[in-house]
Amino acid sequence: MTTTTFADYAAQQEARQNIANAVLAHTYALCEALRHNYEHQYGGNQKYEYYPETGRKYHKIIMDANGSRSVHAFVDKKTGEVYKSASWKSPAKGVRYDLRLIKDREWLLENADWAGAYLYAR
Repeated sequence: MTTTTFADYAAQQEARQNIANAVLAHTYALCEALRHNYEHQYGGNQKYEYYPETGRKYHKIIMDANGSRSVHAFVDKKTGEVYKSASWKSPAKGVRYDLRLIKDREWLLENADWAGAYLYAR
């Protein structure tokens, strides 16, 4: 029987918290990439904002177009997995990207488009 010391438990908790903090930071970076893509394509004529709303399990990426809000995508808070939106409350099945993987994250930040076509690329 293996026993976990308090020091081991604390180190694991710290590692999980570091991952969660990194996932949130990457989620904000994705929101910024989406906003930048919209502005690059259409200029500042219409105000589109992207921001995360944190829930129990997911960060919801909200697209706010002049007060009309919709869910753009979901990001799992613990794993960094990105999902398409199935509805306001739930993601679609099937992971699209993983923000923890550098290759996925770099591709995502370079190719994310405001309308969400990148979520169908896989």
